[in-house]
Amino acid sequence: MAKEVTSRSENYSQWYNDLALKADLAEQSAVRGCMVIKPYGYAIWEKMQSVLDGMFKKTGVQNAYFPLFIPKSFFSREAEHVAGFAKECAVVTHHRLMNDPDGKGVIVDPEAKLEEELIVRPTSETIIWSTYKNWIKSWRDLPLLCNQWCNVVRWEMRTRLFLRTAEFLWQEGHTAHATAAEAEAKANEMVQVYARFAREVMALPVIVGHKSPNERFAGALDTLTIEAMMQDGKALQAGTSHFLGQNFAKSFDVTFTNKEGKEEYVWATSWGVSTRLMGALIMAHGDDNGLVLPPALAPIQVVMVPIFKTPEEMAAVLEKMAQVKAGLEALGHSVKIDDRDTLRPGFKFAEWELKGVPVRLAMGARDLAAGTVEVARRDTLEKETMALEGIEAHISALLGEIQQNIYNKALAFREANVEKCDSWDEFKEKIQSGKFLLCHWDGTAETEQAIKDETKATIRCIPVDSYVCEEEGRDIYSGKPSHQRVVFAISY
Repeated sequence: MAKEVTSRSENYSQWYNDLALKADLAEQSAVRGCMVIKPYGYAIWEKMQSVLDGMFKKTGVQNAYFPLFIPKSFFSREAEHVAGFAKECAVVTHHRLMNDPDGKGVIVDPEAKLEEELIVRPTSETIIWSTYKNWIKSWRDLPLLCNQWCNVVRWEMRTRLFLRTAEFLWQEGHTAHATAAEAEAKANEMVQVYARFAREVMALPVIVGHKSPNERFAGALDTLTIEAMMQDGKALQAGTSHFLGQNFAKSFDVTFTNKEGKEEYVWATSWGVSTRLMGALIMAHGDDNGLVLPPALAPIQVVMVPIFKTPEEMAAVLEKMAQVKAGLEALGHSVKIDDRDTLRPGFKFAEWELKGVPVRLAMGARDLAAGTVEVARRDTLEKETMALEGIEAHISALLGEIQQNIYNKALAFREANVEKCDSWDEFKEKIQSGKFLLCHWDGTAETEQAIKDETKATIRCIPVDSYVCEEEGRDIYSGKPSHQRVVFAISY
């Protein structure tokens, strides 16, 4: 069948690409390194947006929008920040085209050179903090809690759909506070929002922790992260929250008058997740038959496939399906009746399986006469014939069970592939087989870099949950004293 995908064991990378393409999530665009997110994929992203947006607003955050273009001079104000993004920036130098006098089409008009070059937004700290200078005058203006949903451009050389593209969609929160303690509390609050979303909505077990200095966001004093294990044992950074201190406030002279009448620089955070979460959804839960979507994010939670031989049978089955559909929708579930009469049921089954729809109902004339329906669940591929009476309540409960089962399965996989390691020789072997290794680290950037150079493994985080890592020991590489273990893995 044309929709078949490569198996994970045969070629994990090709399996991932097959799912992204053949499940109608996205495709490559005419612009190198950029992607087209197709309607089915975008519907999943919209559900992510909707849930996260509600979670943000419950913490007092409001949405705003800031320019796509950032004056180049803004980047030079925060040296560490510009150093972190310089190689990825796309730069606008001219503002119009002209006809080529040699008749070869159009060229950049040399007379239309910009007075100051513009950076196409790779992240918005600089443009937002230049704006906050006008918004913040006194302690009464704080805290200032803004988020924006937008696109960003980071000129990547090697790209993969959702995981790493030159342009991607995300949200970025930027908050300003009167004290360091308030800003640090906000950064912690938002990483916990991400963790709750990952665990409860994406059915994705994540580890919350601090990034090592080498892995921090450019310009941050502290970066908190949620790290997830994919089915090949590699790590995926699924979201980050940063305590920025006063770096950007000082760069853009953003001050406020405190309650005592003294002028102070404000304290800042930024935090974000992106369409990379779509990649996490594929790689954490998908199988050799296609996507496996958690019901909380599935655009279609229940698909209904009629089986019939005659127009009369089709009409009768569709009438009953419409009743079941209405009942499920009344309970808040999204339902589709696949009434295409040009495709065989088997083809439809395979298609919806590939797209990861959590529950499939199949009904024919015999089922109608017997008052039954076939129920197939995507997570286990199990089928069961059930009574139509009360089917709506049963399916509603089943969706909750599927959501939990998908999480439990991913958690069990992670737990089976996380282990402590105290031998450098064992580390080099195990890290290549797809493991999260809990190892002692001496706290130096030199040791961290040496491990990365030799094995490609990085410190994914210094855990604050999931694993108790505070204990005395010796660094896995240098042998120097260490007070805690950290999570090492090879990452995307």
